[in-house]
Amino acid sequence: MPALKPGSRFTSSVCTTQVIVVKGAGEVDLTCGGAPMLAATAGTAADGGQPADGASGGTLMGKRYVDPDETVEVLCTKPGDGSLGIGGALLDLKDAKPLPASD
Repeated sequence: MPALKPGSRFTSSVCTTQVIVVKGAGEVDLTCGGAPMLAATAGTAADGGQPADGASGGTLMGKRYVDPDETVEVLCTKPGDGSLGIGGALLDLKDAKPLPASD
C-alpha cells in the first residue's frame, strides 16, 4: 500500500491514468481500474493490462476525485480508462462549489 501525502504522484498499472494527491495522509489502498497504483517515481508505465469490470469508467484530466468522507482527494493529471478507487470503493468526481449570486 502506498503512503499518501499531498504532492505525491501515482500512475496506473493498467491504463494511462496519472494522479497527484491533493489531500490525505497515511497508508491507503489507492487503485485504478481495480489494480494498485504505483508511485510515479518508480518510472514504471502501464503494462498493457485492462481495467477490471466495474472499474472501467475512466478518469478525466483536471478533475478532482474524492472518497465519500472527503478524507482523500486526488487530481487527475493524465486521463485513462480505469476508475479510481480506495479499498474497493470507487472515488466520486468532486463537484464544483457554487459561487454566490451577485446582484
